[in-house]
Amino acid sequence: MTQNDQRAARYALAVLAFINMFNYLDRTVVAALLEPMKRDLGLSDTQLGFIGAGFLVVYTLTSPIFGTLGDRRGRPPLIALGVAIWSAATGLAGFARGFLSLFMARSMVGVGEAAYGTIAPALLADHFPIEKRGRALAAFFCAIPVGSAAGYVLGGMVDRTFGWRVAFWIAGAPGLILSLLVLKVVDPPRGAHDEPSVKSVHSSGNRYVDLLGNRPYILTVLGYGMYTFALGGLAFWMPAFLERSRGMARIEATVLFGSIALVTGVVGTFAGGWLGDLLLKRTRNAYLWVSGIATLIAAPITYVALSNPNRTVYLTALTIAEVLIFMSTGPVNSAIVNAVASDERATALGLSVFVIHLIGDIPATPVIGALSDRSSLEQAFLIVPVAIVAAGCIWTYAAWRKN
Repeated sequence: MTQNDQRAARYALAVLAFINMFNYLDRTVVAALLEPMKRDLGLSDTQLGFIGAGFLVVYTLTSPIFGTLGDRRGRPPLIALGVAIWSAATGLAGFARGFLSLFMARSMVGVGEAAYGTIAPALLADHFPIEKRGRALAAFFCAIPVGSAAGYVLGGMVDRTFGWRVAFWIAGAPGLILSLLVLKVVDPPRGAHDEPSVKSVHSSGNRYVDLLGNRPYILTVLGYGMYTFALGGLAFWMPAFLERSRGMARIEATVLFGSIALVTGVVGTFAGGWLGDLLLKRTRNAYLWVSGIATLIAAPITYVALSNPNRTVYLTALTIAEVLIFMSTGPVNSAIVNAVASDERATALGLSVFVIHLIGDIPATPVIGALSDRSSLEQAFLIVPVAIVAAGCIWTYAAWRKN
């Protein structure tokens, strides 16, 4: 890489990671506001679950469209458009007067995020060689826990002082400025740092047909779906769980969980990316092995965190489990982009987004909400460790099959 290429890569990583932070701030701020919205708008837990699912449904349905565009069009302008749309929609949620208006505003956030979520990782993959890609994507995805934590903290603190509507307005504003910064990101040639063997010729002429016949890709995405079910359920319902089932005050629940997500997310994401790149020297399946083993270890610890009422025990278990869960974030995305041809990565990411949310956090939030209405949130949450086990088993099997 020349010095200009290195500067362009660093700028792209910095801007896209910073935008990714606000991406997840916009996603998780709603979780910190569930209880006041439920009270003010008269919503049930099932309706709250559908508020979370509405965004994900739109995000899922539009991701393949933007994935296809991302492989054929200029990528920075598409990303800028997405950032501007989701930021405006986040602000509109602050004007909601009932379930329908809140549902529509939060659903529109999905249109904007689909443009960003499918294209940005593929753009970064073309900026960095394969031996540095795990760490680069780990840095990019490290913005997830930072943004998520900021969303919980911002939502809890602003709600206490100004009300939940103001939290949405504050969360949406920065994205309108950030959408301009991404226009200066260099769009590198697709596959610029890949070996010739990675640039495969499509056998069928249809990228989606080829992807569906790519067994390593499909297994990785299916495991990612189960992982997303667990992570989405935890992210959306955990503040309410700590408040209802563990007796915490709302501000304590949001700030505490946000702080745990921040620390564990940074540590886990960087550790997973570093370990995946390190083990890549020994096995080309390193990213899948790291994801599968870390997730399997996390499952029983997550069960302890959700079932034990002792504060010291459940907070310790939650912290350890979150580190292990976040270790998969960088490696599994590296496994996806490395499993496909360089000129179909955005398409592959778009299809993966469709699948992981269709079987992951789209059903997770309303299913947990419906189970909570029938029994309790504490009982409903026990479905999460089951999904974590499923993810670990699929990824470990995928890594083993590729040997």
